Amino acid sequence: MVRPSPVRPSPLDDPHFAEFAWARYFRLMRWMMLFTACVVAVCLAYLHAVVGEAPIHLYIAATLGIGFTMMLMAALMGLVFLSSGTGHDEAIDNTLDAHIDAWRD
Repeated sequence: MVRPSPVRPSPLDDPHFAEFAWARYFRLMRWMMLFTACVVAVCLAYLHAVVGEAPIHLYIAATLGIGFTMMLMAALMGLVFLSSGTGHDEAIDNTLDAHIDAWRD
């Protein structure tokens, strides 16, 4: 018979540790926002050098597309780093492997 392992508390349940972890996440996001603004500026300068005079809608679409894509990537990767770096991943109760082994026996 497979017995579930006891539930381990997540380190993010501690308010002080969670505050530190989220502050680190938002600091990462601020740096990524600055980096994204620099990348967008360089891309728009390159676009203007290659295309020349173009409708403003092209520059707006390029700015939104590049900016949204980079910030979404930063947010999702930041959450991965937050989850892994705080030990939250190890606190998850994964009994699926035990059930699969019991089923195979």
